Amino acid sequence: MEMKNCLECNDEFEGRIDKKFCSDQCRNIYNNRQNKDANNLVRSTNYILRKNRRILADLNPYGKTKTTAAKLESKGFNFNYFTSEYITKNGGVYKYVYDQGYLKIDDVNFALVIKKEYID
Repeated sequence: MEMKNCLECNDEFEGRIDKKFCSDQCRNIYNNRQNKDANNLVRSTNYILRKNRRILADLNPYGKTKTTAAKLESKGFNFNYFTSEYITKNGGVYKYVYDQGYLKIDDVNFALVIKKEYID
């Protein structure tokens, strides 16, 4: 067998022709370093989405209610992050953070709802 150098630690090793690392530890360290930037972006986006969902769920314990933009903002809600949209026949746009949704009624008020398909 031909000797190869590990992509992480540069130690020599033997193995299959397609093997690139001398150990699982080196493979994990290498891949974690390669994916660090993407993981940080995903991690911070998921943090914002979880926080938004938690805020909506706390303000809407019974499945349907109204609230204000000021109340959402005071709790740290970020209107730029949501997971999906639903456009009604009359043009209203529900924005959902997973199962928790909100609809802008006017400049101040929002209707909060829970997506029914998650309840059943």
